[in-house]
Amino acid sequence: MIELAASFDTQLSSLAPFLFYLIVGAIVFIETGILLGFFLPGDSILFSAGLVAAAHGNINIVILVTIIFLAAFFGDQVGFVIGRVYGRPYLDKRESKRMKAMIVRADRFYEQTGWWAVVTARFFPWIRTFVPVIAGASRMNYYKFLSANALGALLWGVGITLAGFYAATLPWVKSFSYAIAAFFITASIVSMLWNYLRRPRQPLEKS
Repeated sequence: MIELAASFDTQLSSLAPFLFYLIVGAIVFIETGILLGFFLPGDSILFSAGLVAAAHGNINIVILVTIIFLAAFFGDQVGFVIGRVYGRPYLDKRESKRMKAMIVRADRFYEQTGWWAVVTARFFPWIRTFVPVIAGASRMNYYKFLSANALGALLWGVGITLAGFYAATLPWVKSFSYAIAAFFITASIVSMLWNYLRRPRQPLEKS
């Protein structure tokens, strides 16, 4: 990620502050909120934005991380709404028993471990674009999603940007975002295993 970020650093450093904030915020929002944005290199853009802010005094790091947090947060909110409003009605129309069984499993998963999944997904390219949509389609509790979304936007968006900002003076910060990711990924796996082992073994109902 650091090597790729360096190439973005060169491209972004020549932008005027307003355009810089606008482009970075737009990329983060599109990657997290619009399905077609799954290919965008969010991690590298965030780290690079931090590098640029550290190297150029005309970029305010507080403004930058605020824009990134809001873009990441509202991006996931849009994805959740798309899944809830359009995804679920589409799935409910499917007559396939296999599809209905998959929907039941997805609903159960997001009810039990969806909070961790939403937070953890932030650190996985591609996956972070689709998880909010699936969470919405799976009727995940809105307030659970809201809190997980806010924490994920903070840890991923603000965390990786600050890692880039401080990387030049504090070398150990380079691994900061990965340490956060490792913690939440581990916690997510433990939570999923715990819920799987303690739930009663009941066959899925046939429709």
